[in-house]
Amino acid sequence: MTTAESASESSQAGEFDLGATLAERGAERYELHTRYLNHQLPRMLHTIGFDKVYERAEGAYFYDADGNDYLDMLAGFGVMGLGRHHPVVRKALHDVLDAQLADLTRFDCQPLPGLLAEKLLAHSPHLDRVFFGNSGTEAVEGALKFARYVTGRPRILYCAHAFHGLTTGSLSVNGESGFRDGFAPLLPDTAVPLGDLDALERELRKGDVAALIVEPIQGKGVLEAPPGYLLAAQELLHRHKALLIADEVQTGLGRTGDFYAYQHEEGVEPDLVCVAKALSGGYVPVGATLGKDWIFKKVYSSMDRVLVHSASFGSNAQAMAAGLAVLSVMENEQIVAGVRATGELFRSRLAALTDKYEMLADVRGRGLMIGIEFGRPKSLKLRSRWAMLQAARKGLFAQMVVVPLLQKHRILTQVSGDHMEVIKLIPPLIIGEREVDRFVDAFAAVMDDAHDGGLMWDFGKTLVKQAVANR
Repeated sequence: MTTAESASESSQAGEFDLGATLAERGAERYELHTRYLNHQLPRMLHTIGFDKVYERAEGAYFYDADGNDYLDMLAGFGVMGLGRHHPVVRKALHDVLDAQLADLTRFDCQPLPGLLAEKLLAHSPHLDRVFFGNSGTEAVEGALKFARYVTGRPRILYCAHAFHGLTTGSLSVNGESGFRDGFAPLLPDTAVPLGDLDALERELRKGDVAALIVEPIQGKGVLEAPPGYLLAAQELLHRHKALLIADEVQTGLGRTGDFYAYQHEEGVEPDLVCVAKALSGGYVPVGATLGKDWIFKKVYSSMDRVLVHSASFGSNAQAMAAGLAVLSVMENEQIVAGVRATGELFRSRLAALTDKYEMLADVRGRGLMIGIEFGRPKSLKLRSRWAMLQAARKGLFAQMVVVPLLQKHRILTQVSGDHMEVIKLIPPLIIGEREVDRFVDAFAAVMDDAHDGGLMWDFGKTLVKQAVANR
């Protein structure tokens, strides 16, 4: 019997067979996406040659049908902190499904949310309570609502180039105009430059600011707050009776070599902290808004307000089990210490290349959140080619590097933001020296080609034509 016949028989019998469905229809993946979902995604993937077919994944690697491995330096935008299909997380999810818990009754208190909150707060000693939602943007939305309510003020400050999510509230504190354009009116929030304490104080003097929300290291461009900024900002905010919100959706849970990125600066104790991504184990969406006791008690001030902020799927058993398993793995496998060591090795290996390649301008970041920035070369021949790309669209050279890393070296990376000549590396936190060696060797080979005027410049011309056509 063929696979298609088996799937057909299962369907006629009223059963659903996932394996048979994928075997029968999986090859249609790009066509289905073009027809029913965001049609620009497959178009973009075809254009840059990223239209791969990955059959399975494990740890820090994808595999195609021929068994070729692809090194993942993207981690699903940071979701796959422990890599893909970590056995401990998988077992926890099998266990929670097999337990057939009375989940989401809405009128009881299941143990898993309390256990996960307890474990998460153990890493957050100055925070007291947790609200569980379903995503990073939900965690931010909760923090914005809480801050506005407890201060009685309408305005949130955020930093230029920030990314806090794409729902309306979090979009109002998004520092990139490309995401905001066309979605007005948004909330009356105000951008200030990252690190500019004078600008922060000018806004606070107006008396209507509820909070400042800040990424300790911005995902767009991998830009870190200057030393001392978070502590000084916290003191300014509290002096003006406003709150500090730390968005740790991408930087939290060990990404930067501490459990939270704000912990790199002694004395910083945000009033609210947002986490998500890696807490999911890569399986079940989850977001968490952590806060001080007095904030939660003011928001949930009476039984009449018990559901004033809630989420239909929040605290579901599968997400809670995944989160508990993730934190257990992080503790038992000493993930944070490993990130610190591997990150130092990775950055030092890459930084050593800056003297060799004139278009390699900077290597920065913390832990396993690394930015590689490219800049204008000195030699005349390379400068003319660089100018051609910049005239068409800023960010094309970074894209020129990303593509051969995948096509020639089977390494998946990302450009760190629109109109930026920066590649961001946010690999699974479990990588080690072998993965560092593979990336650095491949990156050096791509840079050799770029500086020698090799074939990647032909692809650059294709990108220029595409950029001009899209104007």
